[in-house]
Amino acid sequence: MTNLPSANPLAASIARPPQGETPTTNSPKKHGMSAKFRYGLLMLGTGAMLFAVGGRWDIAAAAWIFPVLLVRFARLGRVWSGTLWIWLAHIAAAVFWIQESELGFNLVAVVGAIALAALQTLPFLADRLLVGRLRPAVAALAFPAAFAAAEFLITIVTPLGTAYGCLAVTQYGDLPLLQVVSVTGPWGIGFLIGYFASTVNRIWERPAWRSGLVYGTVLLTVVLTGGARLVFDPSTGTTVRIAGVSPSRTVTDSLQTVLGRIDGGPADIAASPAPEVEPAMTAVENDLLAATRREAAAGAKIVIWPEEAVSTQESHAPAAIAAAQEQARRSGIYLEIGVRVYSTTGPTFGRDEALLIDPYGKVLWTYQKAHPIPGSERYTPGDGRVPVADTPYGRITNVICYDADFPAMMRTRADIMVVPSADWKEYGGAHTAKASLRAIEGGYSLVRQDARGVSTSYDNKGHVLATTDYFTTDQQTMVAYVPTHGTTTIYDRIGDTFAWLCLAGLAALTTNAVARPWRRTTDG
Repeated sequence: MTNLPSANPLAASIARPPQGETPTTNSPKKHGMSAKFRYGLLMLGTGAMLFAVGGRWDIAAAAWIFPVLLVRFARLGRVWSGTLWIWLAHIAAAVFWIQESELGFNLVAVVGAIALAALQTLPFLADRLLVGRLRPAVAALAFPAAFAAAEFLITIVTPLGTAYGCLAVTQYGDLPLLQVVSVTGPWGIGFLIGYFASTVNRIWERPAWRSGLVYGTVLLTVVLTGGARLVFDPSTGTTVRIAGVSPSRTVTDSLQTVLGRIDGGPADIAASPAPEVEPAMTAVENDLLAATRREAAAGAKIVIWPEEAVSTQESHAPAAIAAAQEQARRSGIYLEIGVRVYSTTGPTFGRDEALLIDPYGKVLWTYQKAHPIPGSERYTPGDGRVPVADTPYGRITNVICYDADFPAMMRTRADIMVVPSADWKEYGGAHTAKASLRAIEGGYSLVRQDARGVSTSYDNKGHVLATTDYFTTDQQTMVAYVPTHGTTTIYDRIGDTFAWLCLAGLAALTTNAVARPWRRTTDG
């Protein structure tokens, strides 16, 4: 009896290569490796991935290590069983991120973790299916292209942006490396990490030092070019004194105590008798106004309040805003305020707004948060149009907190980006560090004032200008001298072209692999 041709030549050739041909993905048994060794790779890779999730316990090196180990695990075993295990590893990492960041478990979080992990598993599946059918030099690009493409797709098909699943955020301390995001966006870092994994595995399978030399040259070029950008294009010139002020812990805790006594949600707070809530709300507002006067007297030309700095019932909101307008006029400053409005109008019963007031007391914009945190915030999203105002201190622009996790939205021609925020102890530091990438990508300075976290100012290269931690300082104030002139980056001009090229490249490699017969691999 003769064997019939397989209906799926790609799957057939992976499962049974032609006689005399040797794929790069031999089984553990053929390699003389035990199942214990292979699953050891899985355990080590999963363990390393737990410290590369964009959380407070991240280790930069872990982001480079775990893909190496998981690619090796996948290549040494069967396609679908290996894919299942890697999917489970990514689910474990997502659950770990939720736990360490104190985001809270619920059905939405669990379902989201499972779906997100499936998307993150696709690069490993693509590598396992394609690497044996492509020339070594070309095959080395399959995994990094898929890796960067998956990171990009997360920002398109999920509500997470770069909050999770983007490895660039784990490298925020390495400024020479991070300068590449001014060209490629954060996806360039993912590509380099994926390229490292495919190169190490190529060398692991057989001596292929030429592949290592090519990768080393690419990485060295990126780092040296980034270093040169830091040295020869420093963020110098005219600066403006900016102060970020948050309400004191005393008045904040008192307000939370008052609101905690009200059963129900925002609608119930909005409908509560004014004498029960207004005194505590007004105390917070007065504390912020006093801090604003103090910092203006000290020389600040721009003062920033955090997200939801002022909590107010809708009926009192005009008076609260008017008081801020009067303070800006009296102090002769630009004042950016965050306002949480409790409304009796459904379905969200409130708004999360930021207003910029000029030195004449005029409101230049009222911006509404465009990306409420999934599962925990029920605001009606704003339209996502990022406002910009021309001032004597450059072009100033503004988003709110979680909006900064969406690179496409943050591509705005400006000199200073203001990001009022409201995090919590377990996540505030990591979330602020992630925002530093937006400054490098966009070519502007970024000031993130966090109500309950780490407030930091960055220049357009990612240098820290000033920082303060709400939980370790008595006075909730950050003062920075911020450059008033930004720069135009390549990423700002071309957007996510690099990510789209990775998607197109992956499609081309897949088409090429399906069309080609199995070939013996050679040293790259």
